[in-house]
Amino acid sequence: MANNNIGPKRLVVGAHYGVRDWLAQRVTAIVMASYTVILLAMFLTGSNFTYEGWAGIFAQQWFKLATFSVVICLLYHAWVGMRDVWMDYVTHNVFVRLVFQVATILWLVASAGYAAQILWRV
Repeated sequence: MANNNIGPKRLVVGAHYGVRDWLAQRVTAIVMASYTVILLAMFLTGSNFTYEGWAGIFAQQWFKLATFSVVICLLYHAWVGMRDVWMDYVTHNVFVRLVFQVATILWLVASAGYAAQILWRV
């Protein structure tokens, strides 16, 4: 008799792991969209369209923190998407996938560091 893995004795693994990633993608997208609306409103209602005007906006500590939070959301959003691309479409060789994932993590961490350096330089 063939084991079709159906019934009360079937082994269920990995249930609901995709929900966390799906929710993370949606939450980070909402945060990024909200920030875009705020930035657009500041741009449309502002009158000082010079470097000094924009530097003044980004010089405020709350705006630096909001911007860096959006950068972290963007990087996490990118990580979830790229991890799925590496796992689903690029390769099924575990070592090659690990190399791609580590390279992606290193790139994203370096990008976060560079973003922090830029934001707190203003």
